[in-house]
Amino acid sequence: MKQFRSLFIALMLTLGVTTLTNAQNSKVAHIATQELIETMPAYKDAMAQLDKLRNTYDAEIKDMMNEAQQTLKRYEAEAETVTDEENAKRSQELQGAQRRIQEHSQKASQDIQKKQQDLIRPILEKARNAIQKVARAKGYDYVLDSTTGAGVIMADGYDLMPDVKKELGI
Repeated sequence: MKQFRSLFIALMLTLGVTTLTNAQNSKVAHIATQELIETMPAYKDAMAQLDKLRNTYDAEIKDMMNEAQQTLKRYEAEAETVTDEENAKRSQELQGAQRRIQEHSQKASQDIQKKQQDLIRPILEKARNAIQKVARAKGYDYVLDSTTGAGVIMADGYDLMPDVKKELGI
């Protein structure tokens, strides 16, 4: 039993030293991925497409709201001259218009979000592939994201940004 315990302790020490040695031999680099992505021409094109889509939806919603407001003003001006039944019908019509505006606004938000995901996904993939390619070529085991708020507190190690930009032709 004492031999087993000694063997176990020796094995644990060997594993600990091996792990520590491997950790010391690991090469770590960093890159601010958000900054990289924002410098890519494809990202700028994607943002322009999203702005155009957003402006289109904003204009549609604004038109719908203006139309509803004009109808409301007209109905308010005519309220004294029409029957209570007609006023109730007009009130329901205005509520329906308000509901359609809200639904259109929600649909617009969903469409913009989906379009953003569709446009950004290939850009992120291209950046990730370039980072991996450069890191492997330079012999780095790990690459940390040094974008502000990404969790890296100190990034004094090797910055892959210039090499990845060169890889991407930026």
